[in-house]
Amino acid sequence: MKTKTITIIGAALAVLSVTGCATDSSTDDRGQDAKSGKSATAYPFTLKNCGTDVTYKAAPKKVVTLNQTAAEILIHLGVGDRIVGSGYEVEKTPDAIAEQYKKIPILSAPGAEIKHEKLLEAQPDFVYGSFASMFTKEQSGERKQLHDLGVPTYLTEFDCTYHESVANADFTMMFEEYRRLGKIMGVPEAGEKLATEQQAVVDKAVGTVKKRAKPLKAMWFYSTYEGTPWAAGPGGLPQHISQLVGVENIFADAKTKWAEVSWDEVAARNPDVIILADLTRGEPNDTAKEKIDLLKKDPLTSRLAAVKGDRFITIPGSHMDPGYGSASAVPALVDGLNKLG
Repeated sequence: MKTKTITIIGAALAVLSVTGCATDSSTDDRGQDAKSGKSATAYPFTLKNCGTDVTYKAAPKKVVTLNQTAAEILIHLGVGDRIVGSGYEVEKTPDAIAEQYKKIPILSAPGAEIKHEKLLEAQPDFVYGSFASMFTKEQSGERKQLHDLGVPTYLTEFDCTYHESVANADFTMMFEEYRRLGKIMGVPEAGEKLATEQQAVVDKAVGTVKKRAKPLKAMWFYSTYEGTPWAAGPGGLPQHISQLVGVENIFADAKTKWAEVSWDEVAARNPDVIILADLTRGEPNDTAKEKIDLLKKDPLTSRLAAVKGDRFITIPGSHMDPGYGSASAVPALVDGLNKLG
């Protein structure tokens, strides 16, 4: 990918130096919510996030989320009105939060990352992202770069290093992220509530899994790039969900959590079911329908057991990544598996 050196605007730097140290008028000196009297976050506090100690001096008031799913989490925490910019939209916003989401200024083109200069123009006092690839000089800026400007950040622990498998990646890690974000935003009770609600969704779905004498072999098919398929490997939520519902991820031995594989490998491993990421970002073969057409037309993949038997389960693409929708992937998958007979 071609990179570009970005010149930082001096005025933006000056403003950021001030906003990064803003105080939170919603809490008193004891960390109590000024309106309700309920226990809130006591500032300042420091968290170790992806190996970096980050200090949060006050409840953020001007947040930039680097991707759509990050924005959705903050909306579900009840602080969506503090988001002053977001980017990397990859699919239609869920109806339940569409009204709140459409009020957020979008700082990038659809499916594109926010550039550093554009981020600075929003004058954020907190930046939250779900992908390490966005915290780079070429994209939104390195985390240290932002910290030096007095702007704390948070990067999901699922992607401290781009695409690298994460040990013990599971929903416990996802729900801890909700709790941490709740603390950062000064609404710890909201983080705990969201984690509890999502855990219940997962537990209920897992409890309805149809028992099988032999696990089904599954391929998590995310996308294609220049004809090469990308599939879920180990160290991500798809692998964890596979274990929860009792299916065998055919690429559990891959080197990364999202692996470039080959159609020959797919054919050799011959999955019983293919779990399709339904994406609407506009790339070739992104939608589930396009993926099915591709699989049925190709001379090699058309002979796969899953393809011949129309054994497909469709899940929104963002639900395969860490985010609010991840828990919803479990009941959707369980329902699809149970219907396979």
